[in-house]
Amino acid sequence: MKTKKTIGRIDKLDLPELGLEKVQAKIDTGAYTSAIHCSKIHIEKKDGREFLVYTISGKRLGHGMKAKKFKTADFKLKRIKSSNGQVQERYVVKTKIKIFNKIYNTEFSLSDRSHMKNPILLGRKLLSGRFVVDVTEENLSYQYHQNGR
Repeated sequence: MKTKKTIGRIDKLDLPELGLEKVQAKIDTGAYTSAIHCSKIHIEKKDGREFLVYTISGKRLGHGMKAKKFKTADFKLKRIKSSNGQVQERYVVKTKIKIFNKIYNTEFSLSDRSHMKNPILLGRKLLSGRFVVDVTEENLSYQYHQNGR
């Protein structure tokens, strides 16, 4: 049987392909899909191909971080139920996330989380079969990383 790591209700995570480190995330077993705060989300066409362009705000990522603009041809449009129960169409991108010094492939829907405390939300699709959530704990992966494990 596979051992599951315990993760707290919030943690600081790395997204190595996006060049982001120690970004605060809320662990949310009520959400299926993970989400990341983005703005200026739009499609650009070049040579007959579509590219998704989006910006991740620096001030939402932590002290001293600058906004980063990304462009990818690897995306899809999905219908996702928001926290208030409404179904929205959102763009979804694939990337890697580092938790407890292990890299996982995952998907993030791009959404405006400016009114939320945490720029990243980790949902059940990533958590299922890998983690158990202890809501009394915080930053367990970050502490694991800091202790050099």
